[in-house]
Amino acid sequence: MRLLFFLCFLLTAGFRSDRPAYQLFTQTGKATSFDKLARDAAKADVVLFGELHNNPICHWLQVQLMQELVQARGKQLVLGAEMFEADNQKALSGYVSGQLSAKEFAQQARLWPNYNTDYRPVVDLAREQKLPFIATNVPRRFASLVARQGLPALDTLSAADKRQMASLPLTVDLTLPGYKGMLDMMGTHGGQASAGTSAQANGAAENFARAQALKDATMARFILENWKPGQTFLHLNGDYHSKNFEGIVWYLRQQKPDLNIVTISSVEAEAILKAKPDWKGLATYILAIPADMTKTY
Repeated sequence: MRLLFFLCFLLTAGFRSDRPAYQLFTQTGKATSFDKLARDAAKADVVLFGELHNNPICHWLQVQLMQELVQARGKQLVLGAEMFEADNQKALSGYVSGQLSAKEFAQQARLWPNYNTDYRPVVDLAREQKLPFIATNVPRRFASLVARQGLPALDTLSAADKRQMASLPLTVDLTLPGYKGMLDMMGTHGGQASAGTSAQANGAAENFARAQALKDATMARFILENWKPGQTFLHLNGDYHSKNFEGIVWYLRQQKPDLNIVTISSVEAEAILKAKPDWKGLATYILAIPADMTKTY
């Protein structure tokens, strides 16, 4: 009877499958571990964690990675995030330094609606460890201005406003796959109107891509201005801003081509235990998450 029970157990165990919450892959699509990611991140100059904004696994792993980097890098760790705009730097610094309370911070900064659930754990860890946290994104009103009127509209801004964004004039290459993909999705093709698409719609699509580039370039600017050799800068941003080694990465490399950059790209799929062909090359590490994972909003 015991033998029969044991055999039944083995058969049941053999057919039982785990349901992992995530799986990491290398750039070539080989399964790898979080520990390997953490070790590589600790040796990097800049780590760009490309997240899915409403995915709890992304946010949980950001905290895990930050904790590992605190242990490995100590005071040589710098934090930054797309979720905070440059004109909120004073409030952000005041909070992580302990000069402002959580309530005062919320009153003085423009916080994303999901801040408390998704980003406060990272910011609070920076406050606990007394680490600098940089607001890297361009103020939304300036990106919206470019989306409506194009890059020349930035020339009308004050010197103080211009200090909150990438240095002007801004170079934007709309032939880069990421920006070109945006144009294609909006029905235009890198400056040439497709059939049935008006020149006006074409220009609006290009300005939208340029607004995205302004965000990318601004984040790159504030990463570089707040990073020193020997430090590791961990930056949180939407996946589109760094996947395929474009966006922020492209602008970083225009100024510092030898920078050691580790990128993480987040994807969702029905099956995550084997890399899909189109995941290869997305980033240094690909974070695969089940498509039915609970969302934070």
